[in-house]
Parts: sequence; C-alpha cells; structure tokens
Amino acid sequence: MDQQVSAENSFAKLTELALECGFTNTSAVDPSKIRIYREVRDACTEDKCKSYGKNWACPPACGTLEDCEDRVRGYKSGIIMQTTGVLADEFDWDGMLRIGSEHSGHIAAFYCTARHLHPYSLLLGAGACRICETCTYPSTPCRFPQKMTCSMEAYGMLVSEVCTVSGIPYHYGSGTLTYVACFFIT
Repeated sequence: MDQQVSAENSFAKLTELALECGFTNTSAVDPSKIRIYREVRDACTEDKCKSYGKNWACPPACGTLEDCEDRVRGYKSGIIMQTTGVLADEFDWDGMLRIGSEHSGHIAAFYCTARHLHPYSLLLGAGACRICETCTYPSTPCRFPQKMTCSMEAYGMLVSEVCTVSGIPYHYGSGTLTYVACFFIT
C-alpha cells in the first residue's frame, strides 16, 4: 500500500511540475503498453531532420532499436506531457517553430527538477537534441549527456499511439499543433 501511495504521490508531483513548466496537458504512461516499431525508427534513416548520424541523441548513436526498447521496458511508469499551440493556418511555419521552441523550453525546465526527484529516469522528447548549436558526434563525447534528450521516434515509438494508450488526445482540432514528451521512472 505504501508503495502505491508513493507512486501516486510521485505522479501527482510530476504532473504539478509539468504544468508549472508550461506543458498544456499530461497523463500517466505505462511503458509496458508502448509498442516499438522498426518502421518508425527506420524513418530516421531518411534524414529529413538532418540529424541522422550527426547527433548523439539520434540513430545510430542512441543505440540499436533493441537497446532502446530494453531501456523503455526497464521503467515501471511515467508521465506523458504535451505542448499544444494554435497556428495561424496549416502553413504557419513560424508558429510551428514557436511551439516547438516552447516545448523544448518546457522539457528543459521540467528535467532540471525532475531528474533530481528521479535520478534513474529516461526523458524522451520531440526531434533531435538541440542543446548545442553543433553536436560533437561522432568525433568527441557529448558535452551534456545528462541534459541530452532523444526523441520518441528514435526509440521507435509512434507518438500518436503512445498518446492513445495513455488516454490523452494527440490532436486538439484544426489549427493546433501538439509536441509530446515522455518521462519514465522506476
């Protein structure tokens, strides 16, 4: 019973922290219910984001798909967090960048405190790690391994499906854009 209360209390603290850091929506996430897809991970090789083989947080540097799945399965619970914003129209590139930047800021603020509450945790975000203007991969080690964030897609997760199994919407209607992150704990 104490362990259950502790887990519920921990989730409540993480939810409160996430909302204080600016995330617009949260829910519990069960790592055992997340499916890992080779097809999602393989999409990284198309290098549309220009980070494949150039970033410590992206494939192949983040490990094999099997390594990533093993890491996720090593956690008992977690929280899924979203940043949803409004776009002027479906081609509002500046709005997309703004919302993405806000999401990155929310992740950084959240992780600064959350990693102290849960030192043996895993934070996955959206897109490649952008802490450094130029990543040191592969020539020298990561400058900030404790701050680096891999993407959910690099781990083979279909983000919309992770939202669905966590009981949280992925799409909030026309004219909106949502970025997603997960924080897994033991």
